Amino acid sequence: MPLSVAAARPDVIGFFDNATHTVTYLVSDPATGAAAVIDPVLDYDPAAARTSTDSIERVLDAIRDGGLKLQRVLETHAHADHLTGADVIRTRTGAPIGIGEKITRVQKTFGDLFEAADVTPDAVVFDETYADGARFTLGSIEVEVMHTPGHTPACVSYRIGDAVFVGDTLFMPDYGTARCDFPGGDARTLHRSIQKILSLPDVTRVFVGHDYLPKDGRTEFRWETSVDEEKANIHLAGRSEDDYVAMREARDATLPPPQLILPALQVNIRAGAMPPAEASGQRFLKLPLNAI
Repeated sequence: MPLSVAAARPDVIGFFDNATHTVTYLVSDPATGAAAVIDPVLDYDPAAARTSTDSIERVLDAIRDGGLKLQRVLETHAHADHLTGADVIRTRTGAPIGIGEKITRVQKTFGDLFEAADVTPDAVVFDETYADGARFTLGSIEVEVMHTPGHTPACVSYRIGDAVFVGDTLFMPDYGTARCDFPGGDARTLHRSIQKILSLPDVTRVFVGHDYLPKDGRTEFRWETSVDEEKANIHLAGRSEDDYVAMREARDATLPPPQLILPALQVNIRAGAMPPAEASGQRFLKLPLNAI
């Protein structure tokens, strides 16, 4: 029988991508060696429109060196700041890709934006989709999927033993919380999703999807915190829900789009696969003008 969600303590290795400030996680069960990769990064040079797999190789090397058995690639959402390496890992290893079931809403929005005839809003390019409260095992450890929308309508967090992987929902306590101005995003919804995370035991380890250094204070990148520490998050402490919504919406109005939003989303709604090749065999990413 699997251990209870709260009882087990998975091993966690974080791989920080300096180009996008993204953290990819390798999570494994110490008892069985079963492993999952969360939010892998496909390296992308926007100036040359060239991809590479250096970040993926680091993760795959760690799996091999640790004698681990990769069971799944898990996405917290369709990222707007980096291209996902999920399809590359699936192709190399056969590991299925899982994501929250509301990804269909994101596929509909951005499939239409990019006029991507091959993209259907049914999530078939993913192998598994998860409803809120879905459970599966990672070796002897039970995994619980928590629907935590607000940043996007499809965001999920993965509670694996004593750890929760929150994607872009929360950042480090001294940096704040996710923006909510993408299509389907909503600050009030995000605040309520965060309360679900903060209702977990205080000792729960929280692993965030990015780290951006605060303007003052900390000078080293970090990506692990705890529920107890997140209760003092600078965007949350001392604020009512209404105050939070007002702050978040005002802040979001000042933020530029992420640098890679257009290339990232058209790849990520395809689970990391590139658009279909043209007659020449060449593949192209689209840049819709004046659309965002």
